[in-house]
Amino acid sequence: MTDIVVLGSTNMDLVTYVEKAPQRGETVTGREFRTIPGGKGANQAIAAARAGGDVLMIGAVGNDAYGTHLRSTLEHSGVDTDDLRTVEGPSGTAHIVVDDEGGNAIVVVPGANGTLDHLSPGDEGVIASADTLLLQLEIPLPAVVAGAQAARRHDVRTILTPSPARPLPAELLTAVDLLVPNEHEATTLTGRTDPREAATALLDRVPEVVVTLGAAGSLYATRGADPVTVPAPKVTAVDTTGAGDTFVGALAVALGEGRPMPDALAWAAAAAALSVQRAGATVSMPYRPEIEARYAS
Repeated sequence: MTDIVVLGSTNMDLVTYVEKAPQRGETVTGREFRTIPGGKGANQAIAAARAGGDVLMIGAVGNDAYGTHLRSTLEHSGVDTDDLRTVEGPSGTAHIVVDDEGGNAIVVVPGANGTLDHLSPGDEGVIASADTLLLQLEIPLPAVVAGAQAARRHDVRTILTPSPARPLPAELLTAVDLLVPNEHEATTLTGRTDPREAATALLDRVPEVVVTLGAAGSLYATRGADPVTVPAPKVTAVDTTGAGDTFVGALAVALGEGRPMPDALAWAAAAAALSVQRAGATVSMPYRPEIEARYAS
């Protein structure tokens, strides 16, 4: 079992399902509303735990009902929450609109996540004990940088999902082993709209890149070799919320277990394909036996 630490956000997802997302100034009638535990950090932690990883979460929730729910959801999925702080004030929320084609638009309100702007005493030791550190950008950047640098000092593989997309400082990227942007994020980071060109440009900053391509799979690039595309299973998407986080969580487990990158990407794609066939983020994430069955089919 691979040891994974996730340093990142926990949010309650407030999800509205509509036939078609509203344009600016437009009001539409929704079909359904649900509250679903999420946040990119928590999503990746739950995905990795369900995929078979031994996962610990470093993060923060508020002292509200959402915070209690978020903590219990992580624990129910097998995530260690000993380093999940409870702080005064509201937990983070994500306000999500999902249309009938499975697409989504998201507004994140950080809440307690905004207090996670540094490593606390003991966090570096927790990171040092792991095989892999998963990072995203829904907590303040100084904590992300500090986490990556701590992992580098202790030879822990660091995987960064650069979302929400923003320019990233060299001090962060030099401490990252694997960068996993989607197409939009890769374009934001490089100015290149072609995924192959963007991935190649990103290799000037990090040693390995995986650009996720949605239904088309993923593109893997490493220094000194031609980029390789790994296809995804053909499925009908119901809700793509959390699919990228499912992919990253499963990928971290596969790599930690020593799978070669192409096999690891195919295994992670199987996990993501299962997740998009169900509504919601964390509630849609598959368990290891499901992933193995989908991967083998």
